[in-house]
Amino acid sequence: MGAVALSLTLSESDRAELERLQRASAGPAGLARRARAVLLIAAGRSGVEVAERTGYTPVQVSRIRHRFAHEGLGGLADRKRSGRPPLISARKRAQVVALTLKSPPTGLSHWSSRELARKTGLSHASVHRIWVAHALAPHLSETFTFTDDPRAEEKIFDVVGLYMAPPTNAVVLSIDEKTQIQALGRTQPILPLRRGIPARHTHDDERNGTTDLYAALEVASGVVTGELSAHHTGADFLRFLRTVARRYRRRELHIVLDNSSTHNVPAVRTFLEENPRIHFHFTPTGASWINMVEAWFGTLTRRSVRRGSFDTLPALLRHIRAYIAHWNEHPTPFVWTKEPADIIRKALRRSVNKTSKTAH
Repeated sequence: MGAVALSLTLSESDRAELERLQRASAGPAGLARRARAVLLIAAGRSGVEVAERTGYTPVQVSRIRHRFAHEGLGGLADRKRSGRPPLISARKRAQVVALTLKSPPTGLSHWSSRELARKTGLSHASVHRIWVAHALAPHLSETFTFTDDPRAEEKIFDVVGLYMAPPTNAVVLSIDEKTQIQALGRTQPILPLRRGIPARHTHDDERNGTTDLYAALEVASGVVTGELSAHHTGADFLRFLRTVARRYRRRELHIVLDNSSTHNVPAVRTFLEENPRIHFHFTPTGASWINMVEAWFGTLTRRSVRRGSFDTLPALLRHIRAYIAHWNEHPTPFVWTKEPADIIRKALRRSVNKTSKTAH
């Protein structure tokens, strides 16, 4: 008989720390991966399933299980490797950190490990180790937006409330437009997938026009209503809105959308007055990511458009319509799990962090 796998029971503090490590963007990637493996093990997943989900082998999963069972969180830390690392003085390490936080030489946007190695007389591997130890990543850059919407908190509670507790006998739709989808044609035919060789395409392409896509995602079912347009004016949005209204005849509609100027033209306001069963719920300014249809747009880009080759604009239009039809054969709803209060707390914490860190 085989050995019985150790069961793991997590305390609240251990679970919170493991979830934090799993989400952490800074720090060793292996630590986040091992934290995820422990969470899956504690959830009752088998060693084989954990291995499939994390990329480890079943033997490595077993080792992680035993390390955590006997050593706790400390057992997940990286083990010291054989060999003696180069001796670098504390003063030299401080120099590397100080230079990293300052502007690089004129003409460069950020330090690379090799540029800084030449400056300090160290190897680029030593510079990289110091960066990892101090959670520095000058090659990364993030974008952020501070919302100046005075009703941001109210709108977050309103929109997320619709996702998590929709009104009875009503349909919640997430609507937006994806603009300037390009019909890119590869200059040579795409080479198909072969054993051991991925599909290949030329790096250059020809631009054969653009289109705009209006989409309405039914939050409960994942069904998408789409309409392609040459423009994205207020008149185009109103035409799509009428299409959606006809599809959901005699149903109360709650529509989540962003603050685009085309969504609030006089003709649209008149339409809403004439159709009191349709209600708009706007996302906060600068927070259109709350609009759930954005997740579907990402799926469309990854699975349908990005790797395609379209010699004409009509070819792109047919392709997008076919993908929408394929999606609706087996629609997948996007499940919203984050509470409104958590979103607000995280946004406030991120704002404080962004404004308090040294810019470089």
